[in-house]
Amino acid sequence: MNDASALLSQMNDRSREVFRRVVESYLETGEPVGSRTLTRTLNEKVSAATIRNVMQDLEFLGLLDSPHVSAGRIPTQVGLRMFVDGLLEVGDLAQEDRVKLDATLGSNAQDVGGVLDKVGAALSGVTHGASLVLTPKHEAPLKHIEFVSLAQDRALVVIVFADGQVENRVFSPPPGQTPSSLREAANFINALLEGKTLSELRKVMREQIKLRRRELDEMAAQLVESGDAIWDSPEDRSGRLIVRGRANLLGGDEAEEELDLIRHLFDDLERKRDIAEFLELTDQGEGVRIFIGSENKLFSLSGSSLVVSPYMNADRKIIGAVGVIGPTRLNYGRIVPIVDYTAQLVGKLLTNRS
Repeated sequence: MNDASALLSQMNDRSREVFRRVVESYLETGEPVGSRTLTRTLNEKVSAATIRNVMQDLEFLGLLDSPHVSAGRIPTQVGLRMFVDGLLEVGDLAQEDRVKLDATLGSNAQDVGGVLDKVGAALSGVTHGASLVLTPKHEAPLKHIEFVSLAQDRALVVIVFADGQVENRVFSPPPGQTPSSLREAANFINALLEGKTLSELRKVMREQIKLRRRELDEMAAQLVESGDAIWDSPEDRSGRLIVRGRANLLGGDEAEEELDLIRHLFDDLERKRDIAEFLELTDQGEGVRIFIGSENKLFSLSGSSLVVSPYMNADRKIIGAVGVIGPTRLNYGRIVPIVDYTAQLVGKLLTNRS
């Protein structure tokens, strides 16, 4: 039994009902909820004084808070977490939302990035929040690798994949590199790469460098290790993040300090800070996950919530993620099935293209 279930089990029916009504009203309106309002909506006929006592008890438990001098209450972050874990009723995906998301299946974009950009735009439009789409890194088997010297301190590695895609990456080789060390390093790698993806090749290279260092010229060995370092960079691990719908979060009625926090969040996203952490959120298994406020370091400063789900390729391997960022008073019951469906849709799109 988790903390939310344990706390809920200790509450009587009236307390649970009051708590649920406060949270649902807050998520819908964003306004504090008072006892008089609740007396008109509760199934049980009780006085406003009784409701006030229940709300005070819930505040003592850390589930509700009084933002102003008024008697109205709003849920705390702990309260929202408990509601999401124990009381949230997830609805079905609305047909209107399904149609808008399905329209991305007919995208005529030539590359995967273009297709996923369309998906991000549709997801943002449907949810009225900001969408995040983490695109998959290229994991096709390799065909050939070549090193090209550009200057004393710069070299280019040309990576040719079996599906015809070519990537060029500039890196800093070890000092003193020569044409012969470039050729030897490329020959060493090409002898190992057949049928392997870039991540699979990295593992084999590290093992082989240890076993065969004596066979390799010292300069060539350093060059191979330099190439390994650039392929294992955070940029390569994290893939590309598409952010759409920024204006949805910046165009509301929030106070200026809240807008500054949201701007800071988007600045971080655009500079790709901590994006590796966003990817790690999806490595914990399939299914939709909800992060509220400070529960995730990437969004803690802005006080935003993230609803995120990984998507998979045809081999059921997690290769990316889709998510929605919004204020903590997101309509979680509606957003969860939308994000879940979008993740499945992206998996289908990429499987069909491959």
